[in-house]
Amino acid sequence: MTVSCGIDLGSRSVKVAVLQDEKTVELKTFDTIEFYRNHSRRVEGKLTVDLAELGIPETESLVSTGYGRNALDLAGAKVIPEIKAHLLGALFQTGLKDFTLLDLGGQDSKIIKVQRGRMVDFLTNDKCAASTGRYLENMANVLGVSLEELGRYWQEPVELNSTCAVFGESELIGKIVDGCPTANLAAGVNYTIFRRIQPMLRQLMSPVVVFTGGVAGSLALRQIIENETGAEVVVPEHPQHNGAIGAATIQA
Repeated sequence: MTVSCGIDLGSRSVKVAVLQDEKTVELKTFDTIEFYRNHSRRVEGKLTVDLAELGIPETESLVSTGYGRNALDLAGAKVIPEIKAHLLGALFQTGLKDFTLLDLGGQDSKIIKVQRGRMVDFLTNDKCAASTGRYLENMANVLGVSLEELGRYWQEPVELNSTCAVFGESELIGKIVDGCPTANLAAGVNYTIFRRIQPMLRQLMSPVVVFTGGVAGSLALRQIIENETGAEVVVPEHPQHNGAIGAATIQA
């Protein structure tokens, strides 16, 4: 029996995936700050985590990836780039070989073109929060709705033109003052995300888009991508843990 563990040290959350004999057996999610504060410590320059304390079984292989993989050197772990981890996770979860992978996380967005199971090109954007989960969280707070409710609306969107996450909030508040319905404003917010990623997506487009990351839980964005591109959008069973699952497929 082979047990492997992948840890995705994300900017907003830490995801853990445990595979046993190449099957997903356990997934866990922790708030990033809480994870570092309560479950880890730095020993001789390395991040040490008590996996048993987290309820993670003893593993033969430990691989880390994600936003904090280089700044926080996880003791006993092999480190792999995020792009590789997300590619491997998508291949593992979907069984597809030809697709465009769209990963929208808490603070960045990644697009990878895959042909015959291999990456042929990729683009990333970690310079602006306007195409990330953090932007959606902020806009949901302004509208006074949950992220789940925000993700239900894509029809009859109010046009929002700001290209900046900070100024976008001010524009949204102005539309609220104008009396625009919440449903239409939510649809407008979701369309702004699509417009941010559209130029990158267009460059690396495929007939099938595999959508991962926390933002993949948005029904609205899935519908918008299908409507605007004509592509089939596939969301794997565990979109938010895709990077951790991909890391777990590597034998350290």
